[in-house]
Amino acid sequence: MEHAVFWKARAFVYRHARPLDLARWQYHFENGSREAVLHALAFYQNDDGGFGHALEPDLWNRRSTPIGTWAATEILREIGWPEREHPIVRGILKYLASRADFDETERQWRNVVPENNDDPHAVWWRWKESGSEFRYNPTAALAGFLLRYGDDELYRLGEALAAEAVAFLAEHAPFAEMHVTGCFLSLWEVCADMRPATVDLSAFTELMKTQVRANICAEPEKWFSAYEPRPSEFVLSPESPFYAGLEELVRQECAAIAAAQTADGSWPVVWSWHTDYSETYIAADWWRSALAIRNLRFLRAFCGEEQR
Repeated sequence: MEHAVFWKARAFVYRHARPLDLARWQYHFENGSREAVLHALAFYQNDDGGFGHALEPDLWNRRSTPIGTWAATEILREIGWPEREHPIVRGILKYLASRADFDETERQWRNVVPENNDDPHAVWWRWKESGSEFRYNPTAALAGFLLRYGDDELYRLGEALAAEAVAFLAEHAPFAEMHVTGCFLSLWEVCADMRPATVDLSAFTELMKTQVRANICAEPEKWFSAYEPRPSEFVLSPESPFYAGLEELVRQECAAIAAAQTADGSWPVVWSWHTDYSETYIAADWWRSALAIRNLRFLRAFCGEEQR
């Protein structure tokens, strides 16, 4: 990793990031604490234990939603938070136990809710009377959260939902949907650690190898000009079981990340809300800091020691 890439990205994050993303940056690159990340995260949590308030930058719904809550669980996963008794974790468990926005027929949490339409949002988070296609986004990831932190009834719910999710994957994989694949990857990581009795880890791993490969765009020229998934979406370290066979694409992404960094130290946000909400520009600025964290973590993992 070139010195300049790191320092330019760092300057951008310090100038533009939300307190939460600044705490994440400091945790990953400057010996910051997990507790500082959780302190910033707590301001997005509601009294019911769920999360809203634009924690997911493209969804400004102030109320708790499954997607907002999923975004919080991903941050806990990112920093490897170990304690189930922390108030944030207990709050999330309370929210999930309430079955708010859980479709009992589909056995999945809704990824779009009617209240989304009351606040600024990207078009993909807009509620429609016809509902939305679940496909385990975010339920697969939330099942993993229940397996890692839940006890008794909630753990058993996690076991059941995990088994149902893996059965869905076995029936439908490979399919092209990067966000659903990411949720399954979150579930796989928990299953690899926890070994729930309801999931055949070996079979799940083979399914995920196929699913990950099917969802990575193999055309590097599109990575920073179109909304196409790069290896870094799914492969976080050389130890990943999904790395084999992707070595050349990973090498190409390392080079592409350095080449695509803009003069201000950020990387392009290649998607748009497709709405008239002016908040889209604020969200894009927030995303640039999140992308900087993702890109620098990837470079550090695959391109040698961090150089500053």
